[in-house]
Amino acid sequence: MSNSSTTSPTIPHTVWLARGRHVGSDAADVVRRQLQRLKDREVIDDHLEPDTDDDPAASDRVFEARWRVEGTVTVRARLTLPSVPEPGSGSGPSSAASAQGQEWVLVAEAERVWDPRWPSPATVFWPEDADTGWDHATVPGLRFREVNPLPSDEKDLRRLFRSCAQDGWSIHVVVHEAMTPDAQGRLPVARLLPPSLRHCVVEHRATPDQLRSVNWALLREFDFQVPRGGAVVLPTNPAAPGYDVRDFSVRSVFLDGSEPTALVDVLCRYAASARPLPEGGEAAVTALREQWALMTLEEELARERRLVAMYAEALEAMTKSRDLYRESADRANEALAALRESSGEVSGLPSQSAGSPFQRTFGRLREATKALRPAPPADGAGGDPSHDGGRSTEEQ
Repeated sequence: MSNSSTTSPTIPHTVWLARGRHVGSDAADVVRRQLQRLKDREVIDDHLEPDTDDDPAASDRVFEARWRVEGTVTVRARLTLPSVPEPGSGSGPSSAASAQGQEWVLVAEAERVWDPRWPSPATVFWPEDADTGWDHATVPGLRFREVNPLPSDEKDLRRLFRSCAQDGWSIHVVVHEAMTPDAQGRLPVARLLPPSLRHCVVEHRATPDQLRSVNWALLREFDFQVPRGGAVVLPTNPAAPGYDVRDFSVRSVFLDGSEPTALVDVLCRYAASARPLPEGGEAAVTALREQWALMTLEEELARERRLVAMYAEALEAMTKSRDLYRESADRANEALAALRESSGEVSGLPSQSAGSPFQRTFGRLREATKALRPAPPADGAGGDPSHDGGRSTEEQ
């Protein structure tokens, strides 16, 4: 696994998120019927399919729903069905993804820290029937709510674990069977988990004779092993800063139909830990918070008031900027006028303002200059001394 020094944003503790694929008939129609069924039964308060584009067929399908848990805690959820290219429109990864089913992204947020004992948001948008085909994980070949046998080939094991590490939307756990379980032990552990964990946990099951090959692959990819007859939660890549395999592993898991208390505790602690947001998760949470359209009348009024306050603040800021600009312009004009007056006085031009500081200053300078000039000579004494002297010599 690579260790990244960049700190990634973590999943908010109020948020529940999951991503998967729907394989079967029209996914949007399945969601619509499920939401309306729950609305009629008053399980949810309301639901909405907001318009996301002028051409809905060319954009993602979005569904919103709101309900309450524990009577007073409001939960808002948004399910997105990304647009799928039409058959024959092209080839490549997008067409391959379309052939594997319709991808879905589900994000829910509560008014307080998410409790795993609350109903799963997945069962609000999707029916719980086992054959509806919506519970396929994004990693090919894996499903929620089922036991996923690990491959026998070691290269396939490493490839699978590497893909699971890249899937930060789900919680992947490896369970090793200490001995071949009975019918109850072969049932998925997910059915014994709290409701909110059942549709985001992917259970990988290793048979008794696979321990060596599984641990070889785990050592190569994660540098740890699964205990014999125990379980371990796989970290994401890059791993969360607080991840420690000793905190998220179980020494023994009894596959006899009883509740795996230790494993449930580990999964709950891992789900509540500071996990990094998966790729695309930050955009999904932002869309839920900022593009929410299913609002009550009180919420719409509050939004309009916030908009009015925001526009008022913007107008006030513009007015202040205008006044400051006008004041600065006036001061600049006054300074320019004073400069022009001073320039005119220096060049001998008349001043428009008789009482200006520049005129008074230059007046004092002129008076001082006059005082320093020599007095004019008396009558007859102002001739050239050399000329007079010459005339006296001739006369003599």
